[in-house]
Amino acid sequence: MRSLEVLDPGRYALVEDLGRPGYAHLGVAPSGALDGSSLRLANRLVGNAPAAAGIEALLGGLSARFTTTVTAAVTGPVVDVRVDGRSFGSHTPVPVRAGQTLSVGTPSTGLRCYLAVSGGITVEPVLGSRSHDVLSGIGPAPLKSGDVLPLGEPGIPAGADVVVPVPAPGELVVPVTLGPRDDWLHDPAVGLSAWWTVTAESNRVGLRLDGTPLRRAVEGELPSEGVVTGAIQVPPSGLPVVFLADHPTTGGYPVAAVVRAGALSALAQARPGTRARFRMS
Repeated sequence: MRSLEVLDPGRYALVEDLGRPGYAHLGVAPSGALDGSSLRLANRLVGNAPAAAGIEALLGGLSARFTTTVTAAVTGPVVDVRVDGRSFGSHTPVPVRAGQTLSVGTPSTGLRCYLAVSGGITVEPVLGSRSHDVLSGIGPAPLKSGDVLPLGEPGIPAGADVVVPVPAPGELVVPVTLGPRDDWLHDPAVGLSAWWTVTAESNRVGLRLDGTPLRRAVEGELPSEGVVTGAIQVPPSGLPVVFLADHPTTGGYPVAAVVRAGALSALAQARPGTRARFRMS
């Protein structure tokens, strides 16, 4: 069987593909790789379909041994990638022979690294996806040492990209669309355009921000209503939470704005302490 064995999952590693959209009516979040652009790039570098499952490793630190010859690629922030101690670097196809070990270092910027392997990781899908959802527990469990993950048959490589990795910025200007509940807040456009700081309480469910609290213009609470990935929800504290891929599918706090889909990958790489502000567009 084509497979890889997890020797060290690092701080926290998950199997993720591009998620399971379409189940919000059942209370199931879309999940999937938080930085979908990086997973797609990794898959392209090894000849996989864009939605093939890979590994999302928080702050790198992952190492795996392979039972078969594969092509691997690590994307996300720039990070040291080694095969049996030999350095190859990230954002490039890496040849790995049967019995060899690939190790991912710790990036100096950014948060989540993505490992794709030719053939993709073919654990059993749940509701059409191989992604782990941290809120519901749906999908394959977080990886641990000794886990063996099956691999699919490799496709025909489309050719390697020439990739110039972009360092994760220390400050983000995030485009958003105001609404739908911006009228529940005093001057939400002004408040959101101030600088906010990403806190250590952030996770795959939501990016929690600290700064000058937004003020309510309407008393009381909304009935629960559907929310989407990228929704900026404002709880009673006035400190926004940006919903990420594993967010709840409904919520009763007002949503002041929604992050544009193209900006979600940058938020997925925002470490605690990163400064961010929102630009109305």
